Amino acid sequence: MAPARVDTQKGAEEDLEMKVAKYSRGKGADLKALRDKKLKGQLTVKEKLYGQSAKAAAKAEQWLMPTEGGFLEPEDEDLEKTYRVKQESILKEVDILSSRKPFDMILPVLGPYTIEYTSNGRYMLVGGRKGHLAMMDMLNMDLIKEFQVRETVRDVAFLHNEQLYAVAQKKYPYIYNRHGTEIHCLKEHGVALKLQFLTKQFLLASINSFGQLHYQDVSTGEMIANYRTGLGRTDVMRVNPYNAVIGLGHAGGQVTMWKPTSVKPLVTMLCHHAPVTAVAFDRSGHLMATAGVDRKIKIWDLRKYEVVKSYRQQAQSLDFSQKGLLACSNGSEVEIYRDLGGHNYRLYMKHRMMKGYQVGKVLFRPYEDILGIGHSSGLSSILVPGSGEPNFDTFVDNPMETTKQKREKEVHALLDKLPPDTIMLNPNLIATVRAPKRKEKKTKKEIEEEMEEAVEAAKNIERKKKTKGRSKPSKRAKKKEEDVLRAKRPFLEESKEVDGRPDKKQRIGEEVELPKALQRFAKKPQS
Repeated sequence: MAPARVDTQKGAEEDLEMKVAKYSRGKGADLKALRDKKLKGQLTVKEKLYGQSAKAAAKAEQWLMPTEGGFLEPEDEDLEKTYRVKQESILKEVDILSSRKPFDMILPVLGPYTIEYTSNGRYMLVGGRKGHLAMMDMLNMDLIKEFQVRETVRDVAFLHNEQLYAVAQKKYPYIYNRHGTEIHCLKEHGVALKLQFLTKQFLLASINSFGQLHYQDVSTGEMIANYRTGLGRTDVMRVNPYNAVIGLGHAGGQVTMWKPTSVKPLVTMLCHHAPVTAVAFDRSGHLMATAGVDRKIKIWDLRKYEVVKSYRQQAQSLDFSQKGLLACSNGSEVEIYRDLGGHNYRLYMKHRMMKGYQVGKVLFRPYEDILGIGHSSGLSSILVPGSGEPNFDTFVDNPMETTKQKREKEVHALLDKLPPDTIMLNPNLIATVRAPKRKEKKTKKEIEEEMEEAVEAAKNIERKKKTKGRSKPSKRAKKKEEDVLRAKRPFLEESKEVDGRPDKKQRIGEEVELPKALQRFAKKPQS
């Protein structure tokens, strides 16, 4: 065997051992000191199973997740800072395919622009405020369709795939296909300011200028819900990818969370002392970032509804990447923060647009280290190392899917469509057993009726005749009385609970003033 092949094999084995150590459960138990043979045998089998599972997980990672994500790492943290590295320096070091992904499109006439990506990150939808709509294939950098609707465009959103998308226009939201043909006009939504699509439930959610939240099923056309928020006009809206709960930011500093089967918000949080300008949810659904006019960015833990980090910074738009990076826009500057552990977000990268450009929306492209930026004079795309998920699951999202796979995925998505009832704060409760309901307390009349029936049944008990004087009339009458009292006892206790008269005497507290004659018998407080 050649030396190079031997070295390669050794390196692969070492790499596999390192991955096995990562998935193992620490050091194995010391079985030599055990005297119990049965316990020793059971633990030996378990240790063997733990080793096999760790090895299987390591092999799955080696073969199914071959790509590794990477971040910008400074050589000397005291002298070199990652946020000082510019895009020109990054482009010199990356491969040819990655160097083609960043771009700047200068479109000063029809802006400002908003952008949206499909769930697999392959297609991008662009909407200009003055009616410009365009759809692009980001894998081949091809323009699929571009047209002008000749009226105000406030927001755009892809539906289940790139074949259909919704556009919030001047009066109503419209649905178009990928060729730019108008399919539907959704007049029930009114003047929509923001749009969000719930992929698993096939629901299109919108918030209009009157503060009304609408949910519409795009597969059947049925209007599922229409709620008035009661907190005024808002254009801050985001869906939590973990549980499909809609988050709205309001002018009073509140953030409310909604589901289509509840008239009132599930959660109302006072996040800022000024109007909320942006809301974003982490991929795991446990973190929420909010920004307000009070020049603060706050990161919240939604499991405890507490602030875990607060920064003195203003932001018009926020977005979390698949790997947990947080992008925020402020004027003509874009800043990206990275979690160093324990929700300790530090400045990771900084990108300044040309002077005069006002950034409207920042959005990470799924499965790519790319950040899309929509601004007042067009749109841009920059490289952010470590932001995207390096390994995609083709059963979930496939950027390389063929026409046949796309068709099959659409059919499967419709068959697996979840009802609106499945949207809740904790989706893990689905398919669990509901806790038994507490028994309702009986009324006094019902207790008395049941007691009479039990007494009659006790009186009608026939007893065997016994010899030698044990069946005297007096003894039989006494036993019948005991049976009646035994039957009455549980009902008497229930009636006391209904009347609010517990059996145990309540202790006299310190606040009760006793007569002087009885004060010497009162229990003295312990010092």
